[in-house]
Amino acid sequence: MMLRTEQLCKRLDSFCLREISLEVARGDYYVLLGRSGAGKTQLLEVICGLTLPDKGRVLLDGEDITRKKVQDRGIGLVFQDLALFPHYSVKDNIMYPLRLMKLSLKEKVERVQRVTEEMNITDLLLRKPANLSGGEKQRVALARTLVTEPKILLLDEPMASVDASLKDSIRRMLRRLNRNGQTIVHVTHDFGEAVSLASRVGVMHNGSIIQEGTPAEVFNYPVNRFVARYAGFKNFFRVTFIKSYDTWSCISDNRTTFRLAKGEYPSSGLLIITAGEVLVSRQGAAGVQINNIHGVIDDVVPSPTGYEITVIAGDKFYADVTHREMEVQKFVAGEPVIVSFRPESLRLVGNGEDKKEY
Repeated sequence: MMLRTEQLCKRLDSFCLREISLEVARGDYYVLLGRSGAGKTQLLEVICGLTLPDKGRVLLDGEDITRKKVQDRGIGLVFQDLALFPHYSVKDNIMYPLRLMKLSLKEKVERVQRVTEEMNITDLLLRKPANLSGGEKQRVALARTLVTEPKILLLDEPMASVDASLKDSIRRMLRRLNRNGQTIVHVTHDFGEAVSLASRVGVMHNGSIIQEGTPAEVFNYPVNRFVARYAGFKNFFRVTFIKSYDTWSCISDNRTTFRLAKGEYPSSGLLIITAGEVLVSRQGAAGVQINNIHGVIDDVVPSPTGYEITVIAGDKFYADVTHREMEVQKFVAGEPVIVSFRPESLRLVGNGEDKKEY
């Protein structure tokens, strides 16, 4: 592993990083996902040496760097506020970290030229930060860090100061950097960033990493309600499982009965289903194993992809409906409908216990 932390602990006033152990392989794009206050930035500061841990170790390429100086670690950090020097030109900002490095002037100039070309900012070199857009400032901050040729790049909320219209171009630039071999650890609260960029994801909550894996593993099979909500699940059902011969069904706390896919289930647990897998219709869906549940539309709300329809059917169901489907069906609140979904769409959260509420 390129980067490894072992049981890192750090108390900061009333907050505490708790036993953080993670591994980042060479070439990974590792995203730390969590709400504000989860401990993401504090973890980055421990990794790069701005803060010393109370307990645990940080290893880079097998070397213990826990007590090494920041400048000797081979780690680059881009702060959320970018921290550009306002009285320096873009060129001088990028050149600044090279002042402490034992390099010839020729090599320093070559490095600056190389990263400015890579960040597509060669035409900005004589400008001051005050005359740059948010996206341009982000590129300059990245260039200033990359010019030191760090083994690993740490990004603290890199999209925070970028307009929504520019975020896609920043994502493409970061993906290109990673494809070219740059190992990246990226902190964000944005689920969409994690999905679009990460090769691996760690979800942080209250100073701990509560789930880790590929985006597909984490977001399709969340270990608890907190991760499921972060992944966009809104349909939650606390159920009791029933086996009859070799088939399974379950009953929710609100007495809704669900047919289940083949498998083994605990006595009780929490089931989830994405809104995109819930079909709303007036006639129900065909198929022996399809769940068809009668209810009444409670609300119809526009969404980025169409409409979100809420149906009360004993339990509350959320369904995503496309613009085209809405034009045809013209669903309205108060209308009786049927929600339908395949048994395979229902997923058990974690091991089914989910005792801790987040």
